[in-house]
Amino acid sequence: MPPRKDLNTILIIGSGPITIGQAAEFDYSGTQAVKALRRVGYRAVLVNPNPATIMTDPDLAEATYLEPLRLEYLEKIIERERPDALLPTLGGQTALNLAVALFEEGVLAKYGVELIGANVEAIKKGEDREAFQAAMRRIGLEVPRGRMVKSLEEGLAFAREVGYPVVVRPSFTLGGTGGGVAKDEAELREVLGRGLRLSPVHTALVEESVLGWKEFELEVMRDHADTVVVITSIENFDPMGVHTGDSITVAPAQTLTDVEYQRMRDAAKAIIREIGVDTGGSNIQFAVHPKTGRMVVIEMNPRVSRSSALASKATGYPIAKIAALLAVGYRLDELPNDITQKTPASFEPTIDYVVVKIPRFAFEKFQTLPNVEGKLSDRLGTQMRSVGEVMAIGRSFKEAFLKALRGLEADVKAGVGELSTEELKALLYPNPRRPFVLLELLRRGEPVEALHEATAIDPWFLEQLAEIVAAERAARKLGPVSGWDAETAYRIKQIGLSDRELGALT
Repeated sequence: MPPRKDLNTILIIGSGPITIGQAAEFDYSGTQAVKALRRVGYRAVLVNPNPATIMTDPDLAEATYLEPLRLEYLEKIIERERPDALLPTLGGQTALNLAVALFEEGVLAKYGVELIGANVEAIKKGEDREAFQAAMRRIGLEVPRGRMVKSLEEGLAFAREVGYPVVVRPSFTLGGTGGGVAKDEAELREVLGRGLRLSPVHTALVEESVLGWKEFELEVMRDHADTVVVITSIENFDPMGVHTGDSITVAPAQTLTDVEYQRMRDAAKAIIREIGVDTGGSNIQFAVHPKTGRMVVIEMNPRVSRSSALASKATGYPIAKIAALLAVGYRLDELPNDITQKTPASFEPTIDYVVVKIPRFAFEKFQTLPNVEGKLSDRLGTQMRSVGEVMAIGRSFKEAFLKALRGLEADVKAGVGELSTEELKALLYPNPRRPFVLLELLRRGEPVEALHEATAIDPWFLEQLAEIVAAERAARKLGPVSGWDAETAYRIKQIGLSDRELGALT
């Protein structure tokens, strides 16, 4: 029997139509959660106006509504279904914002609906940039210097204090919508003006730049008995300045020392407790200075996020399912691990392989369209622009990286082989073709140090790419594959090169 016997019907708000920054990962999470809640005896009611998802299949929930995600419709659904609780942490930023609005408008109190998984105070503390910064300082953690502003003039004044570039992060928006990096006053006027307009509360955080720092994420779970587990660490291949949804990401983190990782773990546990996420999963992002090791907290999502879906698939730990069960009163040590079937969910997963996620872009579809802001730019920044992603698993970073590149179903050289070296160097700014450009420049003898200087990508990752190029050269020298001995073939294949690539090389 479920621990919370006072609950019968639970309302789950989905993420709505698929948009950039909020897509299939929430369908994946919501489906897991609905199945888990029904399995332990609860009645699940789902609101998600997206018939193109598995989540809204007629047989999944007891009642499914494809109504617009607006307050007036949600109130009518609550009045009709009379749920005992609302679980808002599975529908991304959309569901969190609606849960806060329902609370503030008195709808939840009017119909006696309890908010489970995360309370309003925790949601506001995690999502309101100013409140989050104050909370971090209370527990002794460093954050980039920043100021919450409500007008262009306030933002310009702060930028003059700290100097350019500055980062603009609008409050309560999805996928960095409206945000960006401003290198001078003209850019700040444009980016901040847009951010203030797109923020539901018309505020934005303007903060000192940490461009070029290494970026990490931890996926953390907590239950009502205050057991906290770290599901996995995730490292961004691209340095700070590229939205994590647009960056190549690697799990587990590859370049952290053990001391740095333990410090980050301790910080993550302190953060989830301070913010007040009583049960469920949270995603916490950190930046680490590549030379000094100074660590700052960037942000926290008090909900199942895009990275949660990646972490679930990477480790086999069903974050959304466990989060839903924790919300109704289960403890981590009461839930079995789906993979081992022997250990409880309170045991942290350990993986002996590497997972690489590479985002998929579709800029080619828009090249010929008129653009009100001028020529279409493929430069990546703090606002998410990818339309999908691929994930690959390998015994090493090199193997997983090459598998993921092939999974993009793009030409493995992405049309960069015909470009001159100078043209390639001009493409080292953050853009979808940069991984292919890096490999091509390494093939042409460009040193790792020069590429690190130009991109701020950690030298360890660039060395891994250099080893891929070295394996290509070795394969070319060895001649036809039919003449290789078993040991040589095994060594080359371990790098991750496909049979087709080896055939082309030899």
